[in-house]
Amino acid sequence: MNSIQWTFQLRFIIALALGLLIGLERESSKNVTKSIILGGIRTFPIISMFGFGCAWLYQLGSVFMLPAGIICVTVLAAISYLAKIKTDRFGATSEISALLMFVTGALALLADIWIAMTIGIINTILLSEKTQLESFVEKLNRTEFTAVLKFLLVTLIILPVLPDQNYTRFDLNPAKIWWIVILVSSIGFVGYLLSKYLGNKIGLWLSGLIGGIVSSTAVCVANGRLAKNDPEMTDSALSSSIVACSVMYIRIFILIFILNPVIGYSMWWKFLILCLVGFGISLFNKKPVENTASLKPDVHGLNNPFELKPALLFALLFVMLSIITQIVKNYTGTNGLMTLSAVVGLSDIDPFILSIIHNVSINIHLITSAIIIAMMSNTIIKGIYFGYLVPAARYKTIQKFGILALMHIPLLFI
Repeated sequence: MNSIQWTFQLRFIIALALGLLIGLERESSKNVTKSIILGGIRTFPIISMFGFGCAWLYQLGSVFMLPAGIICVTVLAAISYLAKIKTDRFGATSEISALLMFVTGALALLADIWIAMTIGIINTILLSEKTQLESFVEKLNRTEFTAVLKFLLVTLIILPVLPDQNYTRFDLNPAKIWWIVILVSSIGFVGYLLSKYLGNKIGLWLSGLIGGIVSSTAVCVANGRLAKNDPEMTDSALSSSIVACSVMYIRIFILIFILNPVIGYSMWWKFLILCLVGFGISLFNKKPVENTASLKPDVHGLNNPFELKPALLFALLFVMLSIITQIVKNYTGTNGLMTLSAVVGLSDIDPFILSIIHNVSINIHLITSAIIIAMMSNTIIKGIYFGYLVPAARYKTIQKFGILALMHIPLLFI
């Protein structure tokens, strides 16, 4: 936008266009709902131009025009709302939008043009997507919502008072530890919401793709149970599990790149190779399922990452593994750290990987090797989980998970 010269004329056109945009949405809503709504295709552009004109007069020295204009539009909105109440309608969306439209028109002249454009477009989206937003709220589990609120509340209370300095000889920084918890939980929560609200609407392969953002292990176990109960879904469930494992590499890379870009730059191509190999394996010999309507992936194995207990558990694991890693490295050297990587890979590898990338006493080559071994070990254990749950598919499971696990080995020496 810096390359455009935002003249008075262009700003006026933007203000008018945003008013027409809101007015068009309100007019179409009025036709659909057959109800009385404040303003339409003519009123909102006029309100926007009114705001623009008041802002212009403000610039010319009539500073009282802006507050006077806001008062006028507020009175208009209040009259409209009082009329609504008499008909037992209490929604004030159109009235608030009228006030916001006046402000948008004024901002189109007084502030950076992107501010007015952003407000106008977001306002339109919120107005037009009423049905989808209400449907989302209806599906929202109140327990999950409360868990998110508790997590955010604790974060806002805890984070500002946590000291941002290293303690003990293990260099534990309370503020950085909690930031890592927030980062991991936030990425996982995005995948959790996608899995929860799209899981029953998309195929098993895509469900694995989304579920892998939260926990590839949980997806493998859930798919194993699905295949155990419905043998016809075995191939699709196995492919979905491989996809979830492939997404694990993307998730780990993002976390590493955010927290330690140097290691991220040195390893990005290794993550890419493993991810592409995993996707290729998932598509190989994948049998299409005729009745896709019956595919309802079980995403109940995925826990809300914003629940307080899992977040605190992650923080505890991060601290413990940071201490254990340092001790193992100091007393047993490289071999001990590689062994620890293999053992830790049998469970949740995120705390371990994020703990070693902060350890300045370990060189980059050793860190990358430990990460690859942990991911390989984690891939093997997920194959064991799936094979145990689906005995009939153990040969295919060994094949696919085995190939993916073996692909880690050459990357240790490159």
